[in-house]
Amino acid sequence: MKNFFLLLTLSFIFNTSYAVNKPDWGSTGHRAIGEIAEFHLSKKAKKEIEKLLGGQGLALVSTFGDDIKSDDAYDKYYTWHFVNFPFDTKYEDSKINKRGDIVIGIDHCIDVLKDPNASEQDKVFFLKFLVHLIGDLHQPLHVGREEDRGGNDIKLEWHRKKSNLHRVWDSEMISFYNMSYSELVSNRKKLSKAQVESIQKGSILDWTYESQGLAKKVYASAKPEAKLSYRYSYDHFEVVTSQLQKSGIRLAKVLNDIFI
Repeated sequence: MKNFFLLLTLSFIFNTSYAVNKPDWGSTGHRAIGEIAEFHLSKKAKKEIEKLLGGQGLALVSTFGDDIKSDDAYDKYYTWHFVNFPFDTKYEDSKINKRGDIVIGIDHCIDVLKDPNASEQDKVFFLKFLVHLIGDLHQPLHVGREEDRGGNDIKLEWHRKKSNLHRVWDSEMISFYNMSYSELVSNRKKLSKAQVESIQKGSILDWTYESQGLAKKVYASAKPEAKLSYRYSYDHFEVVTSQLQKSGIRLAKVLNDIFI
């Protein structure tokens, strides 16, 4: 009987640990983005960020935007994680969500951080949120179609398990590789200074259009009820890692511009 309870306890610990540590874009990917950004921060930005975050790194706070979803008090920020407007149109010509969207959210975070009259509490909150939102902006289906909720309604199979197109891109391709965020960072593509500067060019809207362009390709990559497996990762995982790297580099650019 003692052995039975011991095995039951060990099984519970193992399964709980696996559930907590299971990697996804919401943790592993966002942390990789935060860590990559650290390599591209100016000395001034790094100093100001360390002061606001009390020494915490960008990787640690990068999941903040998802963490607060568990608290109903922050429901008003739900729509800040994405934006939907018709493909091949201009954002400024589209119907703006009254509750806000990722473009509005990012702009608000930047405004607060630049405001000399903003409280330190607000600056800390919106700095953490900004780190998260820049990451979300680079997941193509966060700039997807409204009618299928960014691919959430496109049901398919991922390695013989029920899933949807959004989830595959949000988490399951990264989970499949089973790499920690530090492993993703250490295996990122080596870029020249000129390549980094090229990635950092443009505005938030430019990057939004770029993600939407990728979203069109993602939609074309799999039909409803498709059975996706190894080949899909082989064909598309490089896009995932490229977007994580771009996001980190651009996050650093935004922060450097704020704390100039």
